[in-house]
Formats: sequence, C-alpha cells, structure tokens
Amino acid sequence: MWHNWINYQCNQTLYKVRKCSHTSKTHKPRCFQPPQMERNTFLAKKIFLLYFLLGLIFLGGITPVNAVVRCCKFEVKRASHTRLCTKKSMLTINGQFPGPTLYARKGGLIILEIVNLADQNITIHWHGVKMPRYPWSDGTDFVTQCPIRPGKSFRQRIILSDEEGTLWWHAHSDWSRNSVYGAIVILPPRRETYPFPKPHAHVPILLGEWWNDDVEQVFGKFLAGGGDPDVSDAFLINGQPGDLYPCSIQDTYKLRVEYGKRYLIKLVNAVMDNIMFFKIGGHNFTVVGTDGAYTKPIKTDYVAISPGQTIDLLLEADQPPSHYYMASRIYASGGEFVTIPTTATVEYIGNYTPPPSPLLPLFPEFDNSAASINFTNQLKSLANKNYPVDVPQSVDRTLFYTLSVNQLPCLKSSCLGTTRLLASVNNVSMVLPRTDILQAYYRGISGVYDSDFPDFPPSSFNYTEGVKAKEQSGSRFGTAVRVLEYNTTVEVVFQGTNLGGGVEHPMHLHGYSFYVVGSGLGNYDRVADPASYNLFDPPLMENIAVPRNGWTAIRFKANNPGVWYMHCHFERHVSWGMGMVFIVKDGDGPNEKMLPPPSDMPRC
Repeated sequence: MWHNWINYQCNQTLYKVRKCSHTSKTHKPRCFQPPQMERNTFLAKKIFLLYFLLGLIFLGGITPVNAVVRCCKFEVKRASHTRLCTKKSMLTINGQFPGPTLYARKGGLIILEIVNLADQNITIHWHGVKMPRYPWSDGTDFVTQCPIRPGKSFRQRIILSDEEGTLWWHAHSDWSRNSVYGAIVILPPRRETYPFPKPHAHVPILLGEWWNDDVEQVFGKFLAGGGDPDVSDAFLINGQPGDLYPCSIQDTYKLRVEYGKRYLIKLVNAVMDNIMFFKIGGHNFTVVGTDGAYTKPIKTDYVAISPGQTIDLLLEADQPPSHYYMASRIYASGGEFVTIPTTATVEYIGNYTPPPSPLLPLFPEFDNSAASINFTNQLKSLANKNYPVDVPQSVDRTLFYTLSVNQLPCLKSSCLGTTRLLASVNNVSMVLPRTDILQAYYRGISGVYDSDFPDFPPSSFNYTEGVKAKEQSGSRFGTAVRVLEYNTTVEVVFQGTNLGGGVEHPMHLHGYSFYVVGSGLGNYDRVADPASYNLFDPPLMENIAVPRNGWTAIRFKANNPGVWYMHCHFERHVSWGMGMVFIVKDGDGPNEKMLPPPSDMPRC
C-alpha cells in the first residue's frame, strides 16, 4: 500500500488529479494559487478519510487535516531576463524569475514533477519541510540524492506535517539557487484560524540578487581563485532591483493596498551571502512567525533576516494614502558589498497626488551588529495550549561545533595568492561524495562516508580573539557524518571563531526544526551560559544566524530517521565546506523507520 502511494501518478496534465479509483470525478488543484475553502462534499470526506488513515499508518501519527494532494510541474530551463540594462540567459523554473509560489494547507501533500530541460544538473530542496521519515525528497545533491541530469525527470513528494506559515524552495546544486527559488505559503487547516487577526491577503516578498555576469562563471572563478567571490550587481525585491538602480523604474515591484486592510507579508531571504535589513517607509509592522512556525507578536519598524530564513509580517495599511518605499539593504559585519538598497513601493488605492519620489526608510548602519542580534533575540514561540512547545529540558547528547573560515596553502596556479580559503565545522571541511550519502546508508554501500565526525573541535583555544597560525591551518577535508540513535535529545552549541576575521554564520538543519535556547557573544561557557537558557518559549526555527565571534545553542529531538544535511547558508561558506551530515537511525516501532525510496530516484 505504501509503494502504491509513493508511486502515485498524477494525471498527465498535472492539473487534474483522480482522487478515488472508483469514481471518474477529478479535482483541479491550483498549485500556484491559494487553496479555496473546500466544500463539505462526499469527495472531500473521502479525501479526508484517506489521508487521515495514511497519516496514522505511514507518518507515525502525523495526520494531515483535510489534506488534499496538489500536483505541480517544474520545468527547469534557461530563459532570458534583463536587469540593469543587461540581458542574459539564466536557469529558471517554468521560465520565471523568481520561480512560482506554491500554496498548500498544513499537513498537505504536494507531488511535483521536476523535468530538467536545461544543460546542467539540478536538485530542488524544500527548505524547512521536515519530510517525516522520507528524506528521499529533501533535494540535496550528493547528500540525499544524485542530481537530476539534463533530459531526466524526478517526481518529488513534499510531505507537510506541522509546518505553518512561510517556507521556500530553491536549487541545491552549485550556485543555481541564485535564480532558481520561490516561496511556499502554508495556510492553516480548513476551518482553523490564525493566531492573529485574519489578513486581507498574503503577499510573498522574496529578497534576491542579480549578477550581470553568468553566475556559473562567477562560481567557477570563485572556486579557482581561492578567495571571496565577486559581489553581485544588485539586490532584488521579487526579482526587481527597484528605481534606485539603472533601467529599473518601470519594472519596480508595486504592492497596492487598501486603506484599513491588513496584509500578511511572507518575507523570504533568498540572498546568497548576506543578512538583510528590511523596512517599509512610514509604517510599523508586527512579526507573527518565522521559519514555518508562529511567534509571539513583535511590533517593530525593521527586521533582520538571514539567508534561508523566512519571516511573517502583518502590515496594517493605516497611514495617509500615498506611495511608500518598501526597501532592503545589507547588514555586513565586514567585507565588500552592494551599498544601494533594493526598493519596491507600497501604493495606496484611491484619489490623491503621490509624491515625486517616496522617502527612503532610515536603516540601521550596515555594520550595526546590535540591531541584527537584538531583533533575533526578541523571537519567542507562542507556547500556549493551541501552539504548545516541546523543548527538551535535558539532553542525551551535547555537541560543540566550531565554525571557521580557514586558510590553506594553494598548490594551484589559478589561485590569486599563496593561500586559498576553505570553511569548516570542528576543523573538518565537508567534501561531497560522488554517490549520495542517503543511498549509501540505505543500501549499505561502503567507502562513501566516514562515521567519525567529531563531537568537539580537536583543540581548544580562545576562539573569538586573535588566532595563531596552527589554528588557521588545522583543518582537514572529509566526508564525515555523526550517527544519532532514534529519539536522542540533542544540544548543539555553535561557536563562531575569529578565524578568517570572523563573520556571522546562518546555520540551517535539514529535516528538523530546532529550539534556539541561548545565544551570546564571546566564547561559550559550558558552566555559566546554560543558566541563561530559555527553556520556556524559545523560537522554533530551522535557520539561525550565529553571531560574529559569538555562540548559539539549539536543542531538538532526533525523531526523524534519515540522512540530514546541516550547513551554513552563506553560499560561499558551504561551497568552501562548512557543513556536516547527521544520520538518524531507525527506531524500534513500525512508525519510527525510514520509508523506502521511490522507483524513480535519479542515478549518479
């Protein structure tokens, strides 16, 4: 029965889906439109019963409430787009840049056919979707699957469980996510309400980047040179730089609002290498969620959002009707960066004379680390009877992971100097294998990875102050994993270091959300710092920015068997090797085991 579901075939059109084998009725899901309130028909009851039973039998008690299968099709292909007076061919989904927004309800299922019509390999990752017991659709090249080759296809099953709010999807191969990305809007189950006033509309806002040069060439030059990559030419809001950039006024994104209405902004940071500040001129807003989970409301006039993170914002259209800038600019604690903010406009509907140009919001200084840290520290879970938390009050396994940018002698003539940069976790720089780790683990293939990833760094030193040469050069390359027993409660303390000058590290864990129980500047004190942990209402996240020369502690229960990547979401850092892999073993019960692979898994 499970294999029948795994190999479920959508109708060839991928728009009409036969729901029951004994009826000719079809349903036309709107993958790229918000789902409407389903009527209480005989068909809807059948769908509910089917997925209720599937949830009980196959997902270990995770029962999609009134779940509906939604079938979609992604065509990976090159298309021409023009920004900053420059036209170029780039990798896209369905020719769109950014890609389409997917809509679903909590606990739903999306079956998505990915057809690779491009000239390079691709994988698609469903960022923040836990994929309970089903890592086969996580979409991480050479970790959970081999890439989809040109001319091939793969049917991914996106299994939603407890996520609600905003997530996103993106390419997870080389630097393809520069142009291959889009939002996922997960609405409450049918007949359930939001924990805040109902919005008039959902508004996906995606922050991105544009290079005038071909990004694959930028990536190749970056790897060969051994140094930092060339910075982008512009930041983007919904694919457009905004009217502060050349050749951009006509295409600037415009959000038209009605006075007195409430809008739920679904903010996604798809930028490659930077934390971003975001503001709307003349308006405050209320933060109500992050990373697919609701938070206690935070009234503010700005947010700091790290790469990979999502934030839900309630915007009240309560200001005098006019045009206002929506804008985003970089937060950078060091290094070269684009200084011009990306802009869009919020335009009130009505009869009035708008100003010649809106006023640009006043941002924190680009290197204001306190503004970034203070915003993140305000995030708290709802922690009430409708949205309870399950924070591990004690842990079975404590892991201490140092995050470093290291230097090694460069033996290639292509390097720009005598050394090249790499990045590491506990002095291990991740090397992706040529056979994916998940297949090797599931089929018992030896020689693909080692199970010796260290729980602690090889040596202790003053991580956040001056460093010595031996700490700079102490890294090794490896494909190493850490194996966890099922249901282990885990604490990971991320320790930033001053190696390479020290920067933030937005750490992302696939297959899980985690509770951010503590954070601070300087070196972590394993005796004193746990006393300040928040074990009552910490935020539930899957992407957290470890502060520059500081530390962050997270906790989670290893109850999702499979192979799961954890890495920095700065693209240059993960390209240099700042990542590692958890293998979570099966439990004893029938609902505690990893599910079998689909029949169409891509081959290496």
